[in-house]
Amino acid sequence: MLDSVTSVALTSALNGLAARQRAIADNIANVNTVNYHAKRVSFEDALAASVKAGDGHAAPVTATSLEPTNLEGNNVNLDTETLSNVETVLRFQFATQAMNAQFTSMRSAMRSN
Repeated sequence: MLDSVTSVALTSALNGLAARQRAIADNIANVNTVNYHAKRVSFEDALAASVKAGDGHAAPVTATSLEPTNLEGNNVNLDTETLSNVETVLRFQFATQAMNAQFTSMRSAMRSN
């Protein structure tokens, strides 16, 4: 059960979301750093393709944002980062609850035998 497509996909999602949270934290920490370009983490499309293929493994990819910069060459937008953080936290909580449900089912099955 721990190597099911669902479990593997949930683990991949949690890893991707954790990487995104680290990137958001770096971006916010560097909001006033001259010539700093925000980081963006993506994994959802790769995860969807992997699940469709019956695997579930997907690694997050971190890229530099190509968004316009301010006069100091920095392109971190605090509003964007804050909203992205809220969305990422909610997705992380959802994935964690789904993983917990899998473990609860497994525990119940083990107690039945």
